[in-house]
Amino acid sequence: MSQPLRSDPNNLEALWMPFTANRQFKRAPRLLVGAKDMHYTAADGRKILDGTAGLWCVNAGHCREPITAAIREQAGRMDFAPGFQMGHPIAFEFASRLAAILPGDLDHVFFANSGSEAVDTALKIALAYHRAVGKPERQRLIGRVRGYHGVGFGGMSVGGIAANRKQFGAGLLGMVDHLPHTHDLAHNAYAKGQPEWGAHLADELERLVQLHDPSTIAAVIVEPLAGSTGVLVPPKGYLERLRAICDKHGILLIFDEVITGFGRLGAGFAADYFGIVPDLMTVAKGITNATVPMGAVFARKGIYEAFMNGPDGIELFHGYTYSGHPLAAAAGLATLELYRQEGLFERAASLADYWQSAIHSLKGVPSVIDLRNLGLVGGIELEPRPGRPGSRAYDVFVDCFENGLLIRVTADIIALSPPLIVEKNQIDQMVDTIDQALRRAA
Repeated sequence: MSQPLRSDPNNLEALWMPFTANRQFKRAPRLLVGAKDMHYTAADGRKILDGTAGLWCVNAGHCREPITAAIREQAGRMDFAPGFQMGHPIAFEFASRLAAILPGDLDHVFFANSGSEAVDTALKIALAYHRAVGKPERQRLIGRVRGYHGVGFGGMSVGGIAANRKQFGAGLLGMVDHLPHTHDLAHNAYAKGQPEWGAHLADELERLVQLHDPSTIAAVIVEPLAGSTGVLVPPKGYLERLRAICDKHGILLIFDEVITGFGRLGAGFAADYFGIVPDLMTVAKGITNATVPMGAVFARKGIYEAFMNGPDGIELFHGYTYSGHPLAAAAGLATLELYRQEGLFERAASLADYWQSAIHSLKGVPSVIDLRNLGLVGGIELEPRPGRPGSRAYDVFVDCFENGLLIRVTADIIALSPPLIVEKNQIDQMVDTIDQALRRAA
């Protein structure tokens, strides 16, 4: 007979935790044992308000019955089907439903299992596309400093967060360069929404084009809004300029929308919000409301068709055992329907002004040196403690958890991204809890 799961495991040692100070955590673990709607339940029974949608991913709130029911039903009907030279209807149905809500001529879907896999897939598609159209010399990839594109070797190579790269330098891809990031407190501190200053930073792409020769560059990849590095909001006109330069030189533009996809900015995708259609788009997280791991790459019609012009046979030698997994596809279909029925993208847009006012009410609180926001995303940058970078934000993170709020911190930046079902009084609770924790950490 199976034993019930313990909420207080008596041995934490076996698990090597990701992106975690393992020794520090295991001395004072923070365990979550349940979740519903806007709250987690801690191991000691306390309700924890979720200020981060899990990890930027539970956009519709936790344990929503329409999604969990769809997963249960699919698991009882068919648990797995191979996706190589075979198929199953629900994956095709989900791809079609996704294509119907995509902007512009993004109309083909390649399924992966995470944002990291989606990014590596997009980079491979970009390289293979140029080969398919007779331009195999286009092999260079351009990322951005402070960009985060997952932890695969491709995504890590185009990414620009030093701590994520320094242990693996010998394994990084060659033929990669980076644009500068857009974060400048001297010009943009306390900007509400998109900063006015910084569009000219996109012109660094022209410099890289001239340095390397445009005929060698395959793709540029950016997050429309950089999340994991600490909520860097694009300056007005910046993304438009990147699109224009890529068009001028025949370079593919990839939007990494693993965080911004599925309503985070108050629109289906950042591409919708900014009115810019990339050539490839990567998504994950909110695609299934995080219930079953899944990622995807969306491709413009012309890119897909370029692969279909050769002789019969496998057009792209790439894929994953779990691409389009039946349970993930079922979860994704139910998630899309829940987003539609409850108007969650529109709801996020309607809360954006209230959210902005709440975030910027922290101006003047001790140690706060910048506040930034877009859609239902907020960033609170703190002054580092001398010689102890990151320690202030970490103390605030622990303080908030002890007082019933889950936040996300990276270095000395607090990142907030609540589920799109958040209520105004819950936004107030988040800001008040953070305010008090900041004052205690001053």
